[in-house]
Amino acid sequence: MSQFPDIREYTALPRVNSLRLSPDGTRLVAVVQSLSPDGKSYGTALWDVPQDPGGEPRRLTRSAKGEAGAEFAADGTLFFVSRRADETAKESGGDTAALWLLPERGEPVRVATRPGGISGVRAAGGTVVLTSEVLPGDAATEEERRKARDEAGVTAILHEGYPVRSWDHDLGTEHTRIFAGRAAGEGLEDVRDLTPEPGGALDENMSFDVTPDGRTVVATWRTPLPKGDVRWDLVAIDVADGSRRTLATSDEHDFGGPVVVSPDGRMVACLRERHGTEETPISLDLWVIDLETGEGRAVAAEVFPTSVSWAHSSRELFFAADHQGRRPVFRVALDSAVTRVTADDGAYAELCPAPDGTVYALRGAIDSPPRPVRIAADGSVTALPSPTPRLDLPGRLTEVTATAEDGTEIRGWLVVPAEATAEDPAPFLLWVHGGPVSSWNDWNWRWNPWIMARHGYAVLLPDPCMSTGYGQDMIKRGWGDWGPVTHADLMAITDECLKRPEIDEQRTAAMGGSFGGYMANWIAGHTDRFRAIVTHASLWHLDQFAGTTDGANFWQREFGALGSARYARLSPHRWLGEIRTPMLVIHGDKDYRVPIGEGLRLWWDLQRSGVESKFLYFPDENHWVLKPGNAIAWYETVLAFLSQHVLGGEWTRPPSLS
Repeated sequence: MSQFPDIREYTALPRVNSLRLSPDGTRLVAVVQSLSPDGKSYGTALWDVPQDPGGEPRRLTRSAKGEAGAEFAADGTLFFVSRRADETAKESGGDTAALWLLPERGEPVRVATRPGGISGVRAAGGTVVLTSEVLPGDAATEEERRKARDEAGVTAILHEGYPVRSWDHDLGTEHTRIFAGRAAGEGLEDVRDLTPEPGGALDENMSFDVTPDGRTVVATWRTPLPKGDVRWDLVAIDVADGSRRTLATSDEHDFGGPVVVSPDGRMVACLRERHGTEETPISLDLWVIDLETGEGRAVAAEVFPTSVSWAHSSRELFFAADHQGRRPVFRVALDSAVTRVTADDGAYAELCPAPDGTVYALRGAIDSPPRPVRIAADGSVTALPSPTPRLDLPGRLTEVTATAEDGTEIRGWLVVPAEATAEDPAPFLLWVHGGPVSSWNDWNWRWNPWIMARHGYAVLLPDPCMSTGYGQDMIKRGWGDWGPVTHADLMAITDECLKRPEIDEQRTAAMGGSFGGYMANWIAGHTDRFRAIVTHASLWHLDQFAGTTDGANFWQREFGALGSARYARLSPHRWLGEIRTPMLVIHGDKDYRVPIGEGLRLWWDLQRSGVESKFLYFPDENHWVLKPGNAIAWYETVLAFLSQHVLGGEWTRPPSLS
């Protein structure tokens, strides 16, 4: 194992992002992210992963631009998407992402380009289906129209519907379209536009798959509704003529990805999400639809899957879903109950069932970065060689529980530094997860408790009300009542942890991002028990936030019309006058989920109220902080702020910001 690194070394660690198995089960390929040579960004590459513990991973691609989106065709052909240069082709393609083919032996070959780049690919039955961002109008003239727009200096977007932004980018200039062509040697023939006028139906969160015969594309389809609302349907598109029929639609549900067609081509699996209302929380079902009749049903109800795959028999599905602070693998036959496959504390993703019944996957956990594994039919798990190092963690992981005011058990993970003892107890950090419909159950490269443990902090990662993996009642407990119920849950489990002799009950802090930032702000206005509070990408003034976030329609379902009593009752800004705790405010200007106005308003409110505070501002970051240098600045600033207020040290400006 490698010793757990400091912040700068940590940002340079390689990470396995995805996993794909060839249809015959003989090749396992991963996309691995690693630090670029200049240290300013991350790049990706494809790696062969051995299917037995004794092998060695082998890097398959090398380019400055990186490779991603690896997908196998039925014959074992491996496609990927990349902006890498093609020295043998001088036609258009430039710096946009193109579709490439990687032979088992030899160099990658570029097989398709689009003026707006290529974002996704699926291949089956000799058909290659790809997605691309296209300007409205004739796709054949797009390159000329792009050039004219650029030369005219036009960046304006005329919107005629909602939404207009997503996470960190604007919508509207281009729309995603689906193209299909016939595989021909090392290229594509007869490439045609299957969705020439989609509007925004395929934009954002679109998921698609292709039937094994290559004749039908199954995709999610966004449908606008009155007064700015939308719903997601599931459609089948004929590859021959582009005709489209609706497979699933409901005024009360969205049908979303992952969309996965069964190996026999008869069924498709997806997720059906019930729309939340002011009284009823969202819920998710694993939904299976007969492609011929359109009849659908839930095979696993009220679960929150992150990965779904068919067994080769087409008679059962594997999925991974949040469960009690873990994310196990489950199996469900179409005519029987759900069975749990893995019994450990792992959080599984990227499930790849093999013909022999084995499942390959990525296994992460609170105490382990994602690494490739092999899961046998009996649930036993074998670690496979990984392009990423194992880490010697600077502490121990303990599961903790507490009883809430209404008798509900609240559980979480507690990270305790190795050196913490009753004689030398560790300072305590409460770290609230985002979501709020989410769970602390996996390794997180951006919100990593082990960095804090390396600097001596015990870190509590709790799952309060609205956390997933505990049933619908747990979500319902806090739905539409975010602050009060969640606060009570968090304080109950904090109290339990502070009883432990190896934790210092006097030196404490709280922090969180997104919904966790909302709760950090709420905590600041409702207790002075903590010495410092860090709030990242946080909601502060709910009425302001609700009309500026990129998903105002989703928000309105739970909180009602703007100006309602619920906004006023649950908005943290109303308790500004009660805040006494020093606060570090962190926000990125490109955050459209929680717009920068929330951070600016919070910062000004703290300043005008005389609250000791600092504002860490990222002009070019989104809801997260993704650039390596900025991630270093984030951790260094948080640790410096905590050192000053929790440990009693002098304020020292972080080295990265000096």
